[in-house]
Amino acid sequence: MDHKHEGTTNKKHEQLEQFRRENTGKPMTDINGNKVANDQKTLRAGKRGPLLMQDFHFYKKQSHFNRERIPEKVVHARGYGVHGEFIATESMKDYTMAKFLEPGTKTPVFVRFSNFQGNRGSKDTAVDIRGFATKFYTEEGNYDMLALQFPVFILADAMKFMDVTHAAKPEPRQHMPQATTAHDNFWDYVTSNPESAHMVMWLMSMRGRPRSWRMMEGYPVNTFRFVNEKGKSTFVRFIWKPKLGVHSITLDEGNIIGGVDPDFHRRDIIEAIESGAYPEYDLCVQLIDEEDEFKFDFDILDDTKLWPQEEVPPKVIGKMVLNRLQDNFFAETEQSAFNPANLVPGIEFTNDPVLQGRSFAYRDTELHRHHSANYEELPINRPISDVNHNLRDSYLKYPIEQDNVHFHNNMQAENTPHETPAPEGYEHYPEKVEGEVTREHPSDSFQDYYSQPRMFWNSLSMPEKQDLIESFSFHVGGVKNKEIRQKTVEMFANVDTEMATMLAQNVGVMPPKTQHVDYEKSYPSLSQLNTPHSAMTSRVAVVIGDGFDEKEVDKMLAALKGVGAVLDIISETLAPVKGNNGMELTPTNSFLTVHPTLYDSVYLVGGKAKMNQLKFDQGAMDFFKMHYMFMKPIAVGAGAAEYAAMSTEANNLDGVVMAENNPEFADQYIEALAMKRFWDRT
Repeated sequence: MDHKHEGTTNKKHEQLEQFRRENTGKPMTDINGNKVANDQKTLRAGKRGPLLMQDFHFYKKQSHFNRERIPEKVVHARGYGVHGEFIATESMKDYTMAKFLEPGTKTPVFVRFSNFQGNRGSKDTAVDIRGFATKFYTEEGNYDMLALQFPVFILADAMKFMDVTHAAKPEPRQHMPQATTAHDNFWDYVTSNPESAHMVMWLMSMRGRPRSWRMMEGYPVNTFRFVNEKGKSTFVRFIWKPKLGVHSITLDEGNIIGGVDPDFHRRDIIEAIESGAYPEYDLCVQLIDEEDEFKFDFDILDDTKLWPQEEVPPKVIGKMVLNRLQDNFFAETEQSAFNPANLVPGIEFTNDPVLQGRSFAYRDTELHRHHSANYEELPINRPISDVNHNLRDSYLKYPIEQDNVHFHNNMQAENTPHETPAPEGYEHYPEKVEGEVTREHPSDSFQDYYSQPRMFWNSLSMPEKQDLIESFSFHVGGVKNKEIRQKTVEMFANVDTEMATMLAQNVGVMPPKTQHVDYEKSYPSLSQLNTPHSAMTSRVAVVIGDGFDEKEVDKMLAALKGVGAVLDIISETLAPVKGNNGMELTPTNSFLTVHPTLYDSVYLVGGKAKMNQLKFDQGAMDFFKMHYMFMKPIAVGAGAAEYAAMSTEANNLDGVVMAENNPEFADQYIEALAMKRFWDRT
């Protein structure tokens, strides 16, 4: 068994084992099992003659290759999946009869992280909506929880799914720009559909640029019901909270990393799982009693509104650990399919207008992608529970159904497969429904477009507000139509007039005439600065040359490893570097093979170059300047003080820890590493 699978066996992995196979070490055959004598040259009529159509091996090989791809997802095309396990920790029996939420129950999961806008080959670090889709392989069947990194959605009614997607995607003539909303169509949509204001605020904030999928919250955004065994209903929203807290990259970092390493997020989670630093998330629920449905100043069915955690406190009910990598990207990630209508007894829909539309949209798009009604029989989508039904045929039917009778009701098979009464069988909650057919919103508060966006703005720290304005200016600055830029400024003046005024200056239009709404609520939970901070899994570049101070370096590396930091030794070449007493360290990268933005921090050791001291010093200085500019912690060893000295006198060196005459050097750097950013740095 491969090292990445040790200690992670569960019922889903046991099921997948029967579908795994290897070709290594075996004779080559074609798809029909014929052993192949020549897989390198085609069959021709003479040495200089044409290809013969009787070369069936070439035909089989090429025709299969021509069909290797399936259509990418319309949205969330760029994704990556990993396996794990969910463990329920808190009894929810008073609220739901879902068995996988009983304390101590372990459930296999498959999680697919994704970007919304870009195509399958775009970059991970785009400013974008991100998917966090979790498939629970429960004993009662598959339960799919489809989340985003924001608690709100961009629309309040499913009728606009197509419109917002068309607006966000590349414009149809040149098919540009890719994986960004910095273009006219998106902002035309936003200003013409003001319910989008709240999610756009989240998108333009740091939340639109996660440092890692391991440091990103997940919100299904929809309102569901819990139903207990007595038939009592409770409204519920879910939240995934990462153990490492919520952290982000800056706008410039995202743009640079997108070119240097477009696979930044997937590489990050692969390295974490391979090293045993398994990503962990708490599953939280926010609960509202049925009788409290109209208690709040927002409609709980409106997906453009969040449930403030200070008003509806989240309750931790379980933990998810992602501990196993996929074996094959296509077979698992690309063929995986998620559907919010995959529910288990105890979890039910509400009349949330977006959720109602999602219940149709997801299955239909997978039917198109796979060209078959049998896509749920693919190994990655298959439940671990028993599957017995009267569904038949369609393209690429895998199981050989042996039953002669495949209808209900019947006599010949004693009316099997039989129905199972509730609570074991799924039965819909008997909600009372009445009224006239209408296209009206469920309540007038759906038209309150700006109160919660202002609440979000009020809750942000000053660095977060400055970052949001910069991101806004970058994206709206890409809009060519001046009238759309002006409309954007006027629209977001409803959120904050001062913010919109600064945006107007940056994008070259008139200051807004609009005044922001009178809504002054704010909540600490909405600011990332209040998230957990730790040095754990921080990626540290150790820039080092020959003659380094062994005592200093040995103590620092031990301290970094002690807090679970990930170290990358970087030098002029990949040849070993030697300390002042013969200690050797082997670089993992050189200045040529990495970029400073790929690291959370740098420990500048300094030293002598093997070939070109000027080039070594320039590489080290690039690391110092880049990390200083992006407000990241910096450790400056005794042999590298010259790099900090080259900094201008105007710099306050906040977050720069110096080794000279500092016995607390390692401890102070660990503290700085946990801080992540030093926003007061000049």
